[in-house]
Amino acid sequence: MKLSSRELVLAGLFAAVISILAQFTIPLGPIPLTLQTFAVGFVVTILGKKTGTISVAIYLLMGMIGLPVLAGGAAGIASYFGPTGGFLIGFLFQAYVTGLIIEKTRFNYFWSIFANIVGAFITLFFGSLWLKFSGSLPWNAAFSAGMIPFILPGVIKALAAGYLGVLLGKRLSFTHLMYR
Repeated sequence: MKLSSRELVLAGLFAAVISILAQFTIPLGPIPLTLQTFAVGFVVTILGKKTGTISVAIYLLMGMIGLPVLAGGAAGIASYFGPTGGFLIGFLFQAYVTGLIIEKTRFNYFWSIFANIVGAFITLFFGSLWLKFSGSLPWNAAFSAGMIPFILPGVIKALAAGYLGVLLGKRLSFTHLMYR
């Protein structure tokens, strides 16, 4: 996969956007409600599958090496092995699938919102799966803790990410390069 200088700069810039939005957090026990999922969907809606997924990967790597960019200023490899680890890994899959759906359909409000809702459920699934295995929880407890309380907020954030991503994306001069 070859990246142009422009794509690499955009991926880095939007990784910073995710980092900033991730700091907006509402603590709800071990798994906080954050704007990370919104940010991932928003960035991928604007940048597309390839550059958007790379942007998310840069963001995750920044957190992994110790920069305090994860929700609530968390950082370090331990964040990936705690209760939120599955959600963090799920962001990569969310980014890829959301971008893929938008690229295979059309860059419009309907498909972007649909893609972001699918992406949000992917992240919730990975988060619940991680809770199941890392916490040795039964399936119903893992999904009750990692998915059920976050469905409505996830759908709301997906609606906002899809809508605002298209709204802003149509106004940015580089977006047409991402959706050939």
